[in-house]
Amino acid sequence: MNKKLVARVVPASHGIAWLVQSMSLLRAQPTRLLFITILMQFIMSLTQLPMVGLFVVISVPALSAGLLQAFRYTEQGGRPAPAVLFKPLFSGSHSGRLLTLGALMFVLGMLTASFFLGGDEALLDPELLARIEQGEVEALAALDQGTLRRMLLAFLIGISISGTLSYMTIPLIWFQNRKIFPALGEGLRALVANWKPFTVLGLGLMALLVPVGLVAGVLAMLAGSAGLLSIILVGLVMILVLAFQLMLFGTQYCAFRDIFGLETESMQPVRGDGNHFVA
Repeated sequence: MNKKLVARVVPASHGIAWLVQSMSLLRAQPTRLLFITILMQFIMSLTQLPMVGLFVVISVPALSAGLLQAFRYTEQGGRPAPAVLFKPLFSGSHSGRLLTLGALMFVLGMLTASFFLGGDEALLDPELLARIEQGEVEALAALDQGTLRRMLLAFLIGISISGTLSYMTIPLIWFQNRKIFPALGEGLRALVANWKPFTVLGLGLMALLVPVGLVAGVLAMLAGSAGLLSIILVGLVMILVLAFQLMLFGTQYCAFRDIFGLETESMQPVRGDGNHFVA
């Protein structure tokens, strides 16, 4: 029987603290955390494959829980192995709940897209849709500006809804063994109650996004006219973007730990070096 959880209400200044703590965790294990993120992005690239792609989409909450677990191991002084990313997918009742959450997020995304894009004649062409799904820039260029704006709006709203619903729900399911609907309710109440620190966190992330975007843009421009050096520059852009994504996951972990707390867990090394941990 799950014990009742009480979400703490923390001061606004904790928003900046989460950002600083996330950076500190990244500095502790930059290579391993970055590699795990690259592995996650590779898996996400499989969404274009029939059937496999759908499973990958609904696996996003479980993979996210794996990345949060990697931050947990890092905070405890461990060196997270890449296998930690898949741990929530093979963890009894947790995997079922996380996959169900992923399916729920997928359905909400489809409903959002249907609401904003339903009836748009430009998107009724199956051939054009197939080209857009494959990431063809020319297919997007063929759409009128109104359709593009609605697509962007639908994407942003869908991401906002999914992100808000899953932000606390994923760690509540994984770390606190909560069921889906109690976790959704508890997570949303915690977000609302702590709107001040989350607003500060959002402002801090936006402030960091500006220089990150500028540097990434300059590197991308240089890559277009750098010959063989372009491969290195494109790699740097990818690392920069992935590092920012990692920082987002780090702030999610730090915020959850601060608001709901985490119990001490025992860890055993995967191998005899004592450095690669599993719970």
